[in-house]
Amino acid sequence: MVTGITGQDGSYLAEFLLSKGYVVHGIIRRASTFNTSRIDHIYQDPHLPNAKLLLHYGDLADSEQVSNLMNNVRPDEVYHLGAQTHVRVSFDIPEYTGNVTALGTTRILEAIRRSGNTTRMYQASSSEMFGDAKPPQNENTELRPRSPYAAAKVYGYWMVKNYRLGYGAYACNGILFNHESPRRGEIFVTRKVTQGIAAILAGKVKKVYLGNLEAKRDWGYAPEYVECMWKILQKDQPDDFVVGTGESHSVKEFTERAFDYVGLNWKDHVEVDSRYFRPLEPSELIADSRKAQNLVDWKPRAVFENLVKIMVDADMRRAGLKPIGEGDSFLQEKFPNRWWSVD
Repeated sequence: MVTGITGQDGSYLAEFLLSKGYVVHGIIRRASTFNTSRIDHIYQDPHLPNAKLLLHYGDLADSEQVSNLMNNVRPDEVYHLGAQTHVRVSFDIPEYTGNVTALGTTRILEAIRRSGNTTRMYQASSSEMFGDAKPPQNENTELRPRSPYAAAKVYGYWMVKNYRLGYGAYACNGILFNHESPRRGEIFVTRKVTQGIAAILAGKVKKVYLGNLEAKRDWGYAPEYVECMWKILQKDQPDDFVVGTGESHSVKEFTERAFDYVGLNWKDHVEVDSRYFRPLEPSELIADSRKAQNLVDWKPRAVFENLVKIMVDADMRRAGLKPIGEGDSFLQEKFPNRWWSVD
């Protein structure tokens, strides 16, 4: 079972699990418009006798609904990715963020406990939980959240540990640092940059509006991170793992590299808008993922430079433009047997 299956990570994870022969149950929110674009390419008609991707309407704010789904599906593994995931927006809707992102995790844990199933659970924790803790950050670093989103993730993180210690639940925290892809939401800064570049080249816009250019993050490639999620749940004993590249780059660096890639000067096309600034900002996030590398046998192949090129190429292709192609060439060389579809 995958919550948040229509998001970036959920779509890649579903694709990965299907490639391994899993039957995947995805939880989606009811809406008046279709919100399944990231999984349309793997959708299967539920009337087919051998359908392996089944979607259910659900709401992480509804305990009874979560419990019913857990009892009806009785999953072997739960990947809890669903949340209100936009950090800046969490300052505008802190109560909703807490209800869904924090208490939603408790609802999943309690539904598993009451079901009596031997279900393994992966909780999508976040590097934002470290806040202004001194980098690099690992599993022993103090949690110092600096947003309602981060605080909600800290709550979920500790509930996972409490259910593991108190009830013997097989529940793991994956503390993933920023991971991006062509499926990243358009309101997140990396996609704002790469989609904006494509729109500029297509003659549709002239400017991209961004917030804090000095914010520093550890950015990786999402398909690799969902493989690590799966590996974490295959361990004999549940545990918590930090996952990242170990490199830190600013929003300004990402923006400059992306514009350079297509031969544009970013200063001619980027304006800073204070509306996109957060009231509080983590100092610098850098993953110390030695534990994951040693115990889960995971190490990233696509890092900062590759990621920028992959995303720009994909957004140029979406805009009907011929991509530069260096990102595509990297994928073909380093991931010749990749299981995910080209975006």
